[in-house]
Parts: sequence; C-alpha cells; structure tokens
Amino acid sequence: MNSLITRARLFDDIFKDFPAGYFVRPLHGDPLPDPRQIKIDVKDNGDAFVIHADIPGVNKEDLHIDIEGPLVSLRAEVNQIDHQTKEDETVHTERYSGVVARSFNLPADVDKDKAKAKYENGVLTLTLPKAGASKSKRIQVD
Repeated sequence: MNSLITRARLFDDIFKDFPAGYFVRPLHGDPLPDPRQIKIDVKDNGDAFVIHADIPGVNKEDLHIDIEGPLVSLRAEVNQIDHQTKEDETVHTERYSGVVARSFNLPADVDKDKAKAKYENGVLTLTLPKAGASKSKRIQVD
C-alpha cells in the first residue's frame, strides 16, 4: 500500500510543473468541513448560556438549530460553486455541497421559547436562557 501512495505522489510530482492549460485541478480541494471544525465557546452567565460557534461561508438561511432540554444541535448546509472563466468562456466549474453538524449537552436544560440566535461574519451567537428550575419547598407536617 505504501508503494502505491509513493507512486501516486511521484506521478503527481512529474506533472506539477506543466503549465495549467486545460489540465483540471480542483480550485480549493478542501473536503466538506468535519463536525469537529465547528469550534464553539460556551459561557455561563448565571441566567443563560452564551455560545459562539464558528461556521464561516454559510448563509444564515442554511443554519438549523434544535434544542431539546440540555441538548443543542447545530446543522449547516454548505453550498459553494467555484468558477473559473477565461475571456468570457467557462473553463472550469466545481460544485461543493454537503452538511456539517454538531451536537453537545449543556449542564442545564434550556428554555427554548426564550432562545435567541444571531449570525454575523461567520459566527453564530446563541443566547440560551436556562429553564426555570423548580425550587423546592418544605412542607410543614401537622
């Protein structure tokens, strides 16, 4: 297997110096983002959790947030088109699409009716108020 990889690299190295011409190379070559690439920061300010999630290159319409108790699920649909033209003639076009998702548990339930989300400059900010904890009450025995 190692020799196969070495041969493939050798083959690629032979042709890397050729002029681009009509050789087709991926423009970005990046695979779909890995769920671990959605980096998050979670802060507890007492009454609510404030979460910042880095999800660049996504339209806010393509973001989906689900909350159930302490479970928060983030999902983003990634759609990109890379397009190269040469003198008004399309030379190369690639489409890149898929879904990236991440779920995590918070230390307390969230009041999903009061939750707020804002997406700006590739950062999703969630303000998730904690669900009202039922306060215990001591009952006097007669």
